[in-house]
Amino acid sequence: MQLADRVVVVTGGGNGIGRALCERFHREGARQVVVADLEQESADAVAREVDGEAHALDVTDEAALAELVHSVEARHGRIDLFCSNAGIIAGDGEPWWATSAPNSTWQRMWEIHVMAHVYAARACLPGMLERGEGYFLNTASAAGLLNQVGDAAYSTSKHAAIGFAEALAITHGDDGIKVSVLCPQAVATRMIGSLEDGGTAGVDGVLSPEQVAEATIQGLAAERFLILPHAQVETYRARKAADYDRWLGGMRKLRRQYPHPEL
Repeated sequence: MQLADRVVVVTGGGNGIGRALCERFHREGARQVVVADLEQESADAVAREVDGEAHALDVTDEAALAELVHSVEARHGRIDLFCSNAGIIAGDGEPWWATSAPNSTWQRMWEIHVMAHVYAARACLPGMLERGEGYFLNTASAAGLLNQVGDAAYSTSKHAAIGFAEALAITHGDDGIKVSVLCPQAVATRMIGSLEDGGTAGVDGVLSPEQVAEATIQGLAAERFLILPHAQVETYRARKAADYDRWLGGMRKLRRQYPHPEL
């Protein structure tokens, strides 16, 4: 996909990767960039930079998300690319078991990292299927292909996010629907907090949001399903598939280096 003259919606567009995507889509010549974010002020600020539209949106509210999609389609005729990008992180917490996080954290992760993607697709698919074209870019994480030491809820929900993206691609690829899933490791956003080295997610370096946006543009142009800003992730994925037990041993070794990981 080329972005010139496209109508694009980005959730979580007020900060971090979402903001960088909005800015880059604008530079690529998108006809309209719709910035949706839980924080209205952040969405407003980015929309001003990209001559776009700002919308306050809680992506876990299906009715609100559907209303956003319908209103954009009514004003602009279509949505060419929907970027389901909003995300959170929490960590297992004390005593750092895989079951330590409370149910509320697991539920919140599920709603934001999985159901928000379902809601977006459910709202966008009718218009896209009618036109015979459309594109979904779902932000997941390398944790969805590998794992995130110290955050079982995050890792599990990101695995599910990739599973849903696969289902979209399998079910609707013959209908003209394209799907990409963005899977970075550590990125210099609010999510890594004060951990300048990115913690366990930063073993291969911390990318800037702008670097992730550049990788995304390249991935969309090639219409690749997996967009991997950290190239090493492909090697790890291959090793995991080749010898699961050895890979698990390597991850346990990493955990021993970070017995109480914050990220």
